[in-house]
Amino acid sequence: MASASKKRLALAIIDFLSTSLKDGTVSIDDKDSIEVAQQCIAESFDVDLTDKAAMSDALGGQNLLSIYGVYEKLRGKGTASTAGSSSAKEARSSTPAAPAAGPTLTAEQKQEAENLKGQGNSAMAKKDYKNAIDLYSKAVNIMPTNPVYLSNRAAAYSASSKHEQAVIDAEAAVAADPKYTKAWSRLGLARYALGDAKGSMEAYQKGIDAEGNGGSPAMKKGFETAKKKIEEEEALGGIDDVGSTPRGPGAGGMPDLSGLASMLGGGGAGGAGSPDLGSLLNNPMFANMAQNLMSNPDMMNNIMSNPQLRQMAESFGGSGAAGGGRGSGGGGQPDLSSLLQDPSIAEM
Repeated sequence: MASASKKRLALAIIDFLSTSLKDGTVSIDDKDSIEVAQQCIAESFDVDLTDKAAMSDALGGQNLLSIYGVYEKLRGKGTASTAGSSSAKEARSSTPAAPAAGPTLTAEQKQEAENLKGQGNSAMAKKDYKNAIDLYSKAVNIMPTNPVYLSNRAAAYSASSKHEQAVIDAEAAVAADPKYTKAWSRLGLARYALGDAKGSMEAYQKGIDAEGNGGSPAMKKGFETAKKKIEEEEALGGIDDVGSTPRGPGAGGMPDLSGLASMLGGGGAGGAGSPDLGSLLNNPMFANMAQNLMSNPDMMNNIMSNPQLRQMAESFGGSGAAGGGRGSGGGGQPDLSSLLQDPSIAEM
């Protein structure tokens, strides 16, 4: 099944074919062939070529030809990082090369681009992100390799939760000017939003290096946030799935539950009316409950608010020996069959 990104690309291709018919790039005699091609693409990628909203979202105020024009101008240049889903898989160079020379612009064209950028900034200030994207796109169409326009549009895309498009623009911006630190920051943010913490950290590091003097507080905060995320992911990755490799003396991949008895103040054969905790923890149901509890410590806050479970824990510690009549379980113990039917316990 095609990913959301590939579906947007399919819609962009369909739009390109329609535009090519309208502007005369393709002869009207080929109209039937073009329409068949569009229908085949739509069916293959499961997209609706009549959905104008989806088409607009896919294009983001641009068209495939203008996007490819940016690529052609940046061709031969790599992005800042080979890490992450947006660069490593494409085997891009880790070092951006010098921008390719673009067409000579008149002073009027440059001023028009600057005016569009200013209007885009105003739209951003009003949180009118769609209009900001449209305005920045017009500026980019005039100056496709301008890092400021690309970076600003990346910010607008991120604000619109269109992080994949933000990564594309931010990568193009840092390729055009590796010293433009705002683009590194926006690349770090977009990659982080897509779950690429490693690529995010590397982007922030590049930004810190470009800023010099140890980097700005904002850039360092972004770096530390991404670094912490990586550490959390590595810690989670080190935990085996239940039922895989044994993690201790417990069999079948279960942790050694013998220590849980001492945590509750008991263990071994029960005395003075207490249940045999060792046998209890060998019960598959309790073993599964303990596994879930150990994998989610926050569950303890809710579970220990259950009066029956709290009472049972106290009795494990010896306080239940003298108590009588706490339930129908005998020896002053709570009725375990009733306890296991409690919804908060059953959900474990």
